[in-house]
Amino acid sequence: MGNDNRNNNNDGGAGVSDEEWRRFQEDAATGTGAAPREPSARARMVTERLRATQGQEPPGWRTGPARQQRRRPGRLGAAVAVVLIAGMALIAVRPELVIDRITGKAEARQEARNATPLPAESVRPTEAPPSLPPDRPTLQEPFRGSPALQWADGAAGIEVPEAAAVGEMSKQQVADALEKARQFLIAANLDPATLRGERPTAALAILDPRQPEVPQRLEESLTKPTAENTPTLLFTRFDQTKVKPVGDVVKVRGSMRAEEGEPGELLVVTDYTFVHPMTNGGTDVQRTIVRRQITLSLLDPARWETTRGRFQLRQYVSEWSNVGCEAADGFLHPDFPREAAQGPAPTGPAVDPYDRSRDIKGEGCGTVTRS
Repeated sequence: MGNDNRNNNNDGGAGVSDEEWRRFQEDAATGTGAAPREPSARARMVTERLRATQGQEPPGWRTGPARQQRRRPGRLGAAVAVVLIAGMALIAVRPELVIDRITGKAEARQEARNATPLPAESVRPTEAPPSLPPDRPTLQEPFRGSPALQWADGAAGIEVPEAAAVGEMSKQQVADALEKARQFLIAANLDPATLRGERPTAALAILDPRQPEVPQRLEESLTKPTAENTPTLLFTRFDQTKVKPVGDVVKVRGSMRAEEGEPGELLVVTDYTFVHPMTNGGTDVQRTIVRRQITLSLLDPARWETTRGRFQLRQYVSEWSNVGCEAADGFLHPDFPREAAQGPAPTGPAVDPYDRSRDIKGEGCGTVTRS
């Protein structure tokens, strides 16, 4: 009967073992000991519950102290499960939070954020900026992964060098010309109205309306733009119905200098790169990089037919990166990663848009080595 009871308990109960029965029989023969006690119904129920829950412990449960395993296993198990779910949610939404720590990109990003801003560029650099780990801009960090992260913000990047007399122009005349050139660059590339595609009134007011052909050509580019005669050759303009700036910071780097031209002519030679982060309304960010090399001419009215205090355009050449090729509507159109490229396919050489050691050469549509 006892044997049958043990067999019945094997299917889930907590019966008496063979060893206990053997001890009981020995004790009974000598007249000592007591019969083993069959577990009560409550004890069997508790034991059965413990057995049933052994296979349901969460992963990692047994790595903690034994005391924690015994105390309030339900609450501890729930806490572990919540942490794991939250961790997987972070990986799904922002996998770089985990991946970057493995690859070292997180440390590189932090170093870039803490890097000292570059001093003003007094002369043309002799080489391109150092390479950085490839990284995509975001709405929160539009300059991430770009050398422009260390550049000056907006108009602060257009510094006027110390003036000195040049040729027939006095020190004060040179200083005024340098400051006026700065105002032109700001009005043409940083003024919110210009960037929105409005008429660049402030910039045009600095140019000489008496210069042959140029005023008419600029007016036609603004009112009837074509791929060949586009205002973006001189002004930075975006179609605000399609793209918006990310934040209110444009990164700027470059330099200007004054030098003597023809008799009675002062030249202000400028070379600046502007980095505009733009978005198409979603989460994509594209940096439109505009480099302009412009030479402005200030003429002596006693020698030349000119409007006193106004600049004439001696030379201007521009380069745009991360935009569609040959747009004919007078705007720059950023190419976003998940959108089809606009215009013809690039056929020109690969260029580093941050390399300010080179001159802008040629025409056409090429590729960039970094964005």
